[in-house]
Amino acid sequence: MTTSYTLRSASPAKSRADAVVVGVLSTAKGPQLAPGGEDVAKAYGRKLAPLLATLGVKGKAGELVKLPTGGAISAPVLLLAGLGDDVTADSVRRAAGGAARAVSNAASVALALPADSPVLVRSVTEGYQLGAYTFTTYKKQTEDDAPGDVVLLTPNARRKETVTAFEEAQVVVRAVVQTRDWVNTPPGDLTPPAFADAAVASGKEWGKGRGAPKVSVTVLDEKRLAELGCGGILGVGQGSSAPPRLVELTYSPKKPVCHLALVGKGITFDSGGLTIKPAQSMHEMKSDMSGAAAVIQATYAIAALGLPIKVSTFAAMAENMVSGTSMRPGDVITQYGGTTVEVLNTDAEGRLVLADALVRATEVKPDIVLDVATLTGHMVLALGDRVAGVMGSDDIVRDVIAASEVAGEDHWPMPFPDGMVERVRASKIADLSQHDWVRWGGGLFAGTFLREFTAGLPWAHLDIAGTAFNSGGPRGHVSAGGTGWGVATLVDYARALSER
Repeated sequence: MTTSYTLRSASPAKSRADAVVVGVLSTAKGPQLAPGGEDVAKAYGRKLAPLLATLGVKGKAGELVKLPTGGAISAPVLLLAGLGDDVTADSVRRAAGGAARAVSNAASVALALPADSPVLVRSVTEGYQLGAYTFTTYKKQTEDDAPGDVVLLTPNARRKETVTAFEEAQVVVRAVVQTRDWVNTPPGDLTPPAFADAAVASGKEWGKGRGAPKVSVTVLDEKRLAELGCGGILGVGQGSSAPPRLVELTYSPKKPVCHLALVGKGITFDSGGLTIKPAQSMHEMKSDMSGAAAVIQATYAIAALGLPIKVSTFAAMAENMVSGTSMRPGDVITQYGGTTVEVLNTDAEGRLVLADALVRATEVKPDIVLDVATLTGHMVLALGDRVAGVMGSDDIVRDVIAASEVAGEDHWPMPFPDGMVERVRASKIADLSQHDWVRWGGGLFAGTFLREFTAGLPWAHLDIAGTAFNSGGPRGHVSAGGTGWGVATLVDYARALSER
């Protein structure tokens, strides 16, 4: 079932939807309905406080309590969604995401969460739609209990800025959902050639309709990569029967205020190569292409939003497999541009494909380069699975973190320690060492390695190894499986550039 989403300024107490969702704040005086739910509180009157107490409602973040209204309001079901101590864009986004999964079997839903500003309208829209995400492509039988109609209630429903926030949020949702779908697709069905084809097909879908912005897409196959000398992408992909690809996208609006290059790691499956991974979690390595998926979909979203930013995107795609033709530890490869690299760990393959793509990106002379990659387990050890790491030029890192805060994706700055360059340049037979088996600082080593290929341009590297795939259950607006991490941050970064 396709769900329709609309804005309305009606009272939630009088809504005839099957379910009404309101926010609950945790305060010193006990739980209180958040802004947006005033009419519901008024309808219950003095009965509300003892009712909340009886139900054990606290208003803490993540709390979801569903109750029959018994005619107190027009809707038969009321869902109370905890916001925690304060109304913020993040708390509202997460509450809306949880609510989307809690209102199953309702044909219509009215969202009366805090939405009295464009920022909060965006949070409710993104939160609910992303929280409702499921991946059922491979299910024989599925229960479609999604509501047919979802109404977002806001007192400013007719204001231009409210409508704009509502519509733009749905553009971002579309990009995140497609990213999640790609990440969740089994690796046998999303080989590098299939991934490249999917990127082209997605561009055609985004480009439909009058006035739709055009993004040009070029796919470089293994023959063209060999002609160019892209030794990193070819080296990683040489052990697979599915040949590698480099997908390049360009969005060129009239009178751009800035030129942004995006680079993404697209390892469609990572066995580790001859430095083979342990078996226990290898099935999740279908997500090793999350960075490429994110930069591709972010490019389409930036174009759909009409942001005056020229975007050049480079998504390096390869499958890292074990065979008689696999790259060996001890091999020396020549990256695009001529730098030689001694390979010491074939499971540190992402930096090799990114190096080729980064040099390609520098050649178009962008103002800023951002790369996104599920790059290192070290970053997961350092930051956990809910925070991504960012390294690079200080001002770019600062702006990426600011954008991520708006987007609701947590990032943390990481350093370039003294001595790391010496480690990267320590090979006795090549220009650079790809890896050195020192147990500490591996994520920082990888970022320092990538910096060698950025030509001194303003640059930041986003390591999303921990955040791109959620092995547990859904939380807030974050789904189980592929999360689509990075798309919203990249779009907000581009939006901030366009507003300078």
